[in-house]
Amino acid sequence: MASAEQASHFLTAEPLPDEAEARASFVLGLRRRGIGAHDVLSAIERVPRRLFLSARFHGLAYDDSNLPIECGQVVAAPSHVAHVVQALSIAKKHRILEIGTGSGYQSAILGHLAGRVDTVDRYQTLVSLAEQRIAALRLGNVFVHHNDGLSGLTQKAPFDRIILNGAVESISEEILGQLAPEAILIAPIGAAGEPQDLVKLSRINGQITKVKIGVVRSVALTAGKAQSL
Repeated sequence: MASAEQASHFLTAEPLPDEAEARASFVLGLRRRGIGAHDVLSAIERVPRRLFLSARFHGLAYDDSNLPIECGQVVAAPSHVAHVVQALSIAKKHRILEIGTGSGYQSAILGHLAGRVDTVDRYQTLVSLAEQRIAALRLGNVFVHHNDGLSGLTQKAPFDRIILNGAVESISEEILGQLAPEAILIAPIGAAGEPQDLVKLSRINGQITKVKIGVVRSVALTAGKAQSL
């Protein structure tokens, strides 16, 4: 479970002085980077990134950069999150599986767009922190699970959208089997420590097509469950 010290920085989701202005300015920057989906921009503007960072990084909350979080992980740069979420083409009817909860920042954004979000992380520490952050934002459609992400979440399948927040060498049949008939999956494909192809898989009429939508450098997803790093 999260300690009082860990939890102290996200007990409230109320904006800090000038934070609303900083968020609005940041969203304008995302527009300049090619993020045009109004629903995605609105969701990002509604989620205070500060809430998902330790106190010493609050001043960098609206920088477009990766920032460290607990368990040796990072919260991705918002432009990357926006790019991926936009590519998912999410509707309110959709059920989403997110593999690699991390801080819960992307989970919260997804929660403003989809009907239901199930997010999985292997670290109990991250799960506990993300649950508290999601609760502070009153997102009752986002559910955080402590599970081996490489196994997906078979008990809640099928999913209309699946996103992997870590690199894999290939997409397993176990994960592909959890896609709904008309579904999209986005994942970094490639070796850890090397640039990976950010790939969008679409299942349409029983056929899966694959399109490269970017190049990233992500940590690899690791099998198994753990309490903390």
